[in-house]
Amino acid sequence: QVQLVESGGGLVQPGGSLRLSCAASGSIVSIDTMTWYRQTPGKKRELVASITTRGTTLYADSVKGRFTISRDNAKNTEYLQMIGLKPEDTAVYYCKFTIYTPGKIDDYWGQGTQVTVSS
Repeated sequence: QVQLVESGGGLVQPGGSLRLSCAASGSIVSIDTMTWYRQTPGKKRELVASITTRGTTLYADSVKGRFTISRDNAKNTEYLQMIGLKPEDTAVYYCKFTIYTPGKIDDYWGQGTQVTVSS
């Protein structure tokens, strides 16, 4: 079994910063791409940022220059550093890992963490 546990969400004022973390545990052989998504009520889940095993990153246009994704392979963890937060960044943030376990590869999701940007 594999579990992803997220942390770091909360309430922050516009212009503020937060850092999200997502750690995987279980029968993990290796982790391929790590990704952050976000979702607001009534809207589709959207990709925020992703990072490959080689460190290649991809960002949604709406967060470029403000968010930074990183990973610590030794800890099976990814991070999302968010600065210059805006009210439109308010959402539930989910992590997704593509993970190799003995015998298969599959996508695993975190439980979600709420980020609220409001004065």
